[in-house]
Amino acid sequence: MTDGELVVKALSDKSFFRDIVLRYEDKLSSYIRRLGVYTKEDRQDVLQDIFIKVYVNLNGFDTTLTFSSWIYRIAHNEAISWYRKHAVRPEGHLVDDADGVFELVSSKEDTAEKLFDMHVNAQEVRTALASLDLKYRDALVLRFFEHKEYDEIGDILKIPTGTVGTLIHRGKESLKKKIDATHIHI
Repeated sequence: MTDGELVVKALSDKSFFRDIVLRYEDKLSSYIRRLGVYTKEDRQDVLQDIFIKVYVNLNGFDTTLTFSSWIYRIAHNEAISWYRKHAVRPEGHLVDDADGVFELVSSKEDTAEKLFDMHVNAQEVRTALASLDLKYRDALVLRFFEHKEYDEIGDILKIPTGTVGTLIHRGKESLKKKIDATHIHI
């Protein structure tokens, strides 16, 4: 069943909302973890807020967007709200995704191989990604870890597609500089 079909069923029979939760719970948990909601308890709280918002606003779902973009936008907004409530600086978090970071640092394939050969410390990569401006980190996480297309990222972040490309390009450059600054020569 597609997301659209599932939404239609959930609108007529609320028991289908459980299927939406099951379909998106793990994906959104990973996404908000990468945005800096570290503890399992905090992620569960944010996820609960996300799914409450989705449930309450399901009738208002804009069918010109993909459901995935719509629910990720809600997740993004809820993560930002969580940061504000807890007065913490958002910090990206990577787990088991370091190979993706290596690929995004440079478009040259031999660079990624060099990084693998150098056994780059995943903590250094986490630190570099966490120190990026939130706008760059959001775009990079959505593109390279959530595998979203530029138009979907634009829908989620409410920015033009061209701006998405600029943020990704500048984010990659900034990430490369930060990694270089930790004495990793690319």
